[in-house]
Amino acid sequence: MSTPEGQHSSLWKVAPLLTNMEEAVESLEDKQFEYFSDAVFIPKDDNTLSVEDIKRFETAVGRGKVVEVVSIVKEIIQNISKTTIKIAVTGDSGNGMSSFINALRLIGHEEEDSAPTGVVRTTKKPACYFSSRFPNVELWDLPGLGATAQSVESYLEEMQISTYDLIIIIASEQFSSNHVKLAKAMQGMRRRFYVVWTKLDRDLSTSASPEPQLLQSIQTNIRENLQQEKVKEPPMFLVSAFKPDLHDFPRLGETLQKDLPVIKYHGLFKTLYQIGEKAVNETVEFIKKRIDGDDLQRGLETLDPDNQTERREFNPDNLIEVRKAFQELFGVDDKSLYQVALKMENTHFKTSMESQETQSGWTLAWMYHSGRAFVSTGFDYVQCCFFSHHYRHTQQKRILDETAGKAKEVLSDILRDSIPYP
Repeated sequence: MSTPEGQHSSLWKVAPLLTNMEEAVESLEDKQFEYFSDAVFIPKDDNTLSVEDIKRFETAVGRGKVVEVVSIVKEIIQNISKTTIKIAVTGDSGNGMSSFINALRLIGHEEEDSAPTGVVRTTKKPACYFSSRFPNVELWDLPGLGATAQSVESYLEEMQISTYDLIIIIASEQFSSNHVKLAKAMQGMRRRFYVVWTKLDRDLSTSASPEPQLLQSIQTNIRENLQQEKVKEPPMFLVSAFKPDLHDFPRLGETLQKDLPVIKYHGLFKTLYQIGEKAVNETVEFIKKRIDGDDLQRGLETLDPDNQTERREFNPDNLIEVRKAFQELFGVDDKSLYQVALKMENTHFKTSMESQETQSGWTLAWMYHSGRAFVSTGFDYVQCCFFSHHYRHTQQKRILDETAGKAKEVLSDILRDSIPYP
């Protein structure tokens, strides 16, 4: 947001999400930047969380326009709900990625829209598939490792793996070094990924070990290989593409259905909250400078010119009036909270408002309590302490900090109630 002095704040300089994409953090106009270490990455052509939306959100929070904040968040959620999730299916050549995609889509290998399968490499370039089972999801069948590149690093770059929201690593026969490198790269990129062991029907038919022992052996082998490279264990599934109703395939489908909203809104709460928190903090710092300059009323008028008329009789020595002015500034006064409750159709904010009403005499009671030690020494001393610049400024800043804390709580409640999450 623009600061009250007309200077623009810096663009959220934070740790990048993708360690191999630091070059993407460039300019505001490029829209290639990451906000926070666990938040969303916004490519140039993404209109779901635009720079303009963030500017509006930041300014609305900083100026206490909480009803407008609700509207902006709802717009962002609506835009994101329409976006498509991209899932990449990858692994070593011959591991059965195409067969897995057909099984996940619950279609046969001979159907017209099925992914081509065969004993030789059939996928030579990324191919996109859709399924009514997973609306707004693109299933990308990628060429296997070794088909187009000689190293995992060049493969990741060539396949533009960072553009996918979820990566499913397919393995069979063995969990190779390529699989481990893929998993380690996904962890480094902070990309959600699964490990799926396919062709389990063949393993069961050729192994002399009982099924439980074989399944445990496969899982242990994958887990130990990942642990050696300090890769945290991802969701793991042992399946047969020819028997999608058996083994871990049903659990895979259920897990994916639960993860889709998590993937879609991943990091959004943290992104918006930290942007809003920063805006509140900037407003607090601006007001504190005005307090130090004994110019609180002018500072309030600068931030909220619409209330200049109401503040003509504002008395900065009256801490009750100061508290009321700060509540209006940050949008946590009774009227604003009630409007938010109506906007969100949520009684939680009404409850917050009613709780605040019960504390209407808090500032005055606290002020008298703070001065209790001085009362017995005489009125003049009380007046000196209460109305000295230092004491007044200290109390004003304390009320300011507590009101800003309330504003952050309200922001958190708005985001938690707005962002879909399992």
